[in-house]
Amino acid sequence: MKNFARNSLKNKKFIIFGGGFSGQFIAHEIRKLGCEALTSSRRMQNDTTSFVFDSLSKELPPEDIFDRTTHVISCIPPDKSGKDPVLSRLLQKLKSLNLEWAGYLSTTGVYGNTFGEWVTEEDTPNPLQDRSKRRLLCEKSWLDSNLPIQIFRLPGIYGPGRSTFESILKKNIKVIHKQNQVFSRIHIADIANAIIYLLLKINNENFKQVINIADNYPTSQIEVIEHSYKLLGLKMPEPINFEDAKKLLSPIALSFWQENRRVSNALLCKDLGYKLIHENYKSGLRNCLDVIKEKNLIKFNYLKN
Repeated sequence: MKNFARNSLKNKKFIIFGGGFSGQFIAHEIRKLGCEALTSSRRMQNDTTSFVFDSLSKELPPEDIFDRTTHVISCIPPDKSGKDPVLSRLLQKLKSLNLEWAGYLSTTGVYGNTFGEWVTEEDTPNPLQDRSKRRLLCEKSWLDSNLPIQIFRLPGIYGPGRSTFESILKKNIKVIHKQNQVFSRIHIADIANAIIYLLLKINNENFKQVINIADNYPTSQIEVIEHSYKLLGLKMPEPINFEDAKKLLSPIALSFWQENRRVSNALLCKDLGYKLIHENYKSGLRNCLDVIKEKNLIKFNYLKN
């Protein structure tokens, strides 16, 4: 494996495939360091930092997009066959760039169901869901690509604009109770800043190719929902028992309840020294609510201070 860039990201150029919730937030944080960061979109945007990449189209990004590129991040999920959309179209191009680093955002779903037990990067993946099996295939493709790749396994992602608050206020939330069921989660700010932290201190001696990024407190979904209602000053509806709720859930929603695991962040936080911005959901939700209030995204008068 090639030598990695050390200590400074200033003036580096990042291409981020996937300009959605995660990709845009990561790009925003990277630009604060004096880096250039371009994000892909399936359609042309009125944004000079965006470029078009649609894996279903024969059209490839313009050559000048790749000029001076030093780092690549892919946030794009697998296609239905399990192929990685970026590698299937652009592997040879990426190899020609002499990249300093590449990152792939995967999922802790590759660990499968551990019945509430902790999982670490040392555990053998055992995906249960088809979508997680496809993710594992993509991980392998990146690991076999001979690019300077680092895989980040992520649990449930939330942040401003994508939290329980939006579901509560839009009145489409389902309050479900399932005994002993827990989920791990991570605030979007910690995804971006953990990646930046690792890039700033990376070297060949401490380089870890697969890293979980999760907060310190896996817990039930109902605990998070209850706290969200409390912050809003609202009364939470009576929970629905999971067995009764099954008929109300879509197949994809139901599949999330079929897995139960606690994701360890010991490698990231203890071994590699990253300090979480939001150690648990209470801190993360407070941030989400502060942004709602600051931007007046939703107008209502019953928010607590």
